Amino acid sequence: MGEYITITTADGDFSAYLAKPQAEGPAPAVVVIQEIFGVNAVMRDITDGLAGQGYLAICPDLFWRIEPNIDITDKTEAEMARAFELFGLFDVDKGVDDIQATITVIRSDPGCSDKVGAVGFCLGGLLAFLTAARTDADASVSYYGVGLEGRIAETDKLARPLLLHIAEEDGFVPKTAQEVIIAALKDHPEVEIHTYPGRDHAFARPGGDNYNEADAQIAGRRSLAFFAKALT
Repeated sequence: MGEYITITTADGDFSAYLAKPQAEGPAPAVVVIQEIFGVNAVMRDITDGLAGQGYLAICPDLFWRIEPNIDITDKTEAEMARAFELFGLFDVDKGVDDIQATITVIRSDPGCSDKVGAVGFCLGGLLAFLTAARTDADASVSYYGVGLEGRIAETDKLARPLLLHIAEEDGFVPKTAQEVIIAALKDHPEVEIHTYPGRDHAFARPGGDNYNEADAQIAGRRSLAFFAKALT
């Protein structure tokens, strides 16, 4: 369904996977923010799925500054080691800059209604929170964001809708971190939080060891309802 386009910035060019809805006429856009495995089949499928729901969907290659076109999985020890290496090398602040560049490009697309949301997973879950705090995205969704508690001071910058999905048994977001996140955000007027008892990290990644179809579908419906409200 999708195609690759090039996004140009002052720092250089990077690719993004773009999927368009079948319906004609301007549609809201959603930026899909990758996990630590690059713009792989899982991220492309999510992007295609959003296009199937009527969104102009785009997934930028945020690892391009380290190595362009990373496309790996969680299926082998070597790939997992490479994924964590990339995570360690990744510049979060530059990543947010690249997300803003992607938002700007997709907002100017003739097929965009001028509304742009973002959804991120794992590393992308942290970036989705920072997207809500730092960019002009109209709404953001964060799935099990890693390291979000370390950026919680940026809560003061939140001015647009943010939805959080938190796995209560997340091995990468311990209970103490979850408590910090929830305490800081639960009373914020722009923030909606859902927690998932018994679920571990990446419970919404199809094919992953922790995938739970029932809760993944619940989270997916909540995300679509959130975007339907925030991006229309």
